Amino acid sequence: MNPVSKSILRRTLPISIFEELCSLWRELVEIEDSTAILLNDSIISSEIVNFSEILGARTFYLLLSSQLCALLQGTLNASSLSYQVTITCEPQAIAEFTHKLQQNLDNDSPWHDRLAPYISPHLPLLNPLQSHFNGRLWNILVPEFSETSEVMYEGLRVCEPVEDALRQQIAQEKLLNQVVGQIRQSLELSVILQTAVRELRSFLQVDRLVIYEFKEFKEKIISNSSSRNSRQTGGLVTYESRVSQSIPSLLNVVAEDTCFTNIPQYKYKYRQGQIVSIDDVEMRYAASLCLSRFLEQYWVLSKLIAPIVVNGKLWGLLIAHQCFKKRQWLESEKAFLGQIGEHLAVAIYQAQLYAQVQEQKNNFEQRVIERTQELRDTLVASQAANHSKSEFLGNMSHELRTPLTCIIGLSGTLLHWSQESSNLPIDKQKKYLQTIQNSGKHLLDMINEILEYSNLQSGKYVLAVREFSLMKVAKNVIQRVSDEAEHRRINLELDLQINAQQDSFYADPERVQQILYHLLNNALKFTSENGTVTLRIWRENNQVSLEVEDTGIGIKEEQIPLLFESFQQLENSRRRMYGGTGLGLALTKQLVELHGGTIEVESIINQGSTFIVRLPNQPQSQYKSLNNLDKNRALFTKNKTIILVESNEEIATLIGELLTAANYHFIWLMDGSKVFKKLELLEPSAVILDQDLSEVLKINKSLKQLPETKETKVLVLRDEITSKEWTEISQMGIDDYLIKPIQPNLLLKRVNALMFNNNDSENE
Repeated sequence: MNPVSKSILRRTLPISIFEELCSLWRELVEIEDSTAILLNDSIISSEIVNFSEILGARTFYLLLSSQLCALLQGTLNASSLSYQVTITCEPQAIAEFTHKLQQNLDNDSPWHDRLAPYISPHLPLLNPLQSHFNGRLWNILVPEFSETSEVMYEGLRVCEPVEDALRQQIAQEKLLNQVVGQIRQSLELSVILQTAVRELRSFLQVDRLVIYEFKEFKEKIISNSSSRNSRQTGGLVTYESRVSQSIPSLLNVVAEDTCFTNIPQYKYKYRQGQIVSIDDVEMRYAASLCLSRFLEQYWVLSKLIAPIVVNGKLWGLLIAHQCFKKRQWLESEKAFLGQIGEHLAVAIYQAQLYAQVQEQKNNFEQRVIERTQELRDTLVASQAANHSKSEFLGNMSHELRTPLTCIIGLSGTLLHWSQESSNLPIDKQKKYLQTIQNSGKHLLDMINEILEYSNLQSGKYVLAVREFSLMKVAKNVIQRVSDEAEHRRINLELDLQINAQQDSFYADPERVQQILYHLLNNALKFTSENGTVTLRIWRENNQVSLEVEDTGIGIKEEQIPLLFESFQQLENSRRRMYGGTGLGLALTKQLVELHGGTIEVESIINQGSTFIVRLPNQPQSQYKSLNNLDKNRALFTKNKTIILVESNEEIATLIGELLTAANYHFIWLMDGSKVFKKLELLEPSAVILDQDLSEVLKINKSLKQLPETKETKVLVLRDEITSKEWTEISQMGIDDYLIKPIQPNLLLKRVNALMFNNNDSENE
């Protein structure tokens, strides 16, 4: 018997019932979308000339759509006023009827191409339209049937009430709607999957129903030489429902992936949505000993498998087992399990999206919390910084006022006595001049300290690393602070724990001396009379340790973290016993870190403090030796012409005296229209320009274009400059810059550096 014919309903019905069925087909196309097709004998008879010869004298309605395909045919029996009716939704039967129509249509008929997609069997899916169709069909047909009703299949009379078939269909829809309802009502994947497994096992009347999920497992592979982690793809049963507890549980059982190697491309078939039914497991897997033993161990006699494909990826399998007796699976059961698998795939995808949204939401909330805390911390730090800066400015007003008062007062006294007829005694003049000089030096030290700290903060500081003697630096700094120690009556000691082989070191000697000076000056400031300050130096492998120990007042433990903060002074009173800017230790810490070193503090109240600095030996390959620099210095500074273009006479006078004293050939040009012609004629080694930036760039471009002046270095004087501006003008060929007001030492360093580079380029 043809299996297709089992899905075709044949029945003799009154004309009125047949007309109701025709109305149902017309009703279905009205509620379908615009792509639905409804054909009947009236439409086709006008397209096919020999219609009656091909299809006979029958009335038909054919509905073709993405949601439902259904064929109604009826042959009128005039004597009994009834129709011989056939109804089918079977894909194969629909495809055969559609193909017959298309074969007899002309190629230019509008229906020829529209029927093309339906000449291959399409498995219909359960959907709201099909539910509506089943319900209406039930209402029309069921009242006509009784217990003696018979359905004819290909001429054979087989007693099979239509009501049972319709009831089964409605039960399937009910379960499907329950699963869909769970998906819509809950995003808890575990609840959805557990409910689906339980209800589906009960509906299909199977012994065990499981969800098998594919996962990745970490496997440690050990070889003769090493071990490594490898990711292996496998799976395990994550959800299960059994009809009896006597059936072995598969929950969390990990199947060996090698058991499936004898099944060719089994994962590929599942990814394509194929549903696999096996009525006799023992016979089917006789060739695979591994798989046969596994299935036998868990009582599997027959199984039905539907894939769960989530977003194009094989997520898992929906598997029904018969454990007590073998079973022949029906096409309706296969289709239904496949539909449940598709809806579960939707549920899993939605749950995954929901989990991602929740994770993003949690991450966003955490970032908001962290950002809020950062803003609070920033606000607190800003308030603390403002307070510290206010304290700093208040203290600095006192620190600056004292030396300025001495300078102005004593210089005024000298000026007054010089205008009087009588002369001030020589010893008093010397004393006043000495006090003015000391106050000026003290004032200059404070200003330089602030400027150096500012340069460090802005990233403009570059170390001048070279080889030097640790002993020499230590003795120089001790000599520098010895007068202050003698004045305060403090014992100053030097403990050099290094030999001649350890004396040579690579770093910036001026900055190392500056570090030691700040630490020693700080120790002397807070050590009382008859106390002791010791500078101790030793080598440890490739680093040097510099230790300054004092017997002073000490530091409270909770105040130690504040020592190296900007503008911090542990003594907050305006009427302070100890002077200073409060930047010395902050500057020291940054100089240490610029060398890649560390600084530590140990202190006991009323017993003293110890500061330990550790500096690594800097790489020698990156820097030129001191000998080469010393040898070339004479060449750099001898007969090297530097031209200054400056309209301010005071600035020009200061720069001229500094460069002349440094043995440079100095020429001053006033700002004018013929500046470039003079530069071209003189061919200087360097040019210092104090002009508008546009004019500076114009002169620089002209200099670089001429072979005689293309090596001329250009240094610009600016009131201020940002890092972005400097990046832009340096890319245009400007060699260096200097911020006004002019600092003599910094000017000479920048000029020397330019001349060194100039000489290097000439020698290359």
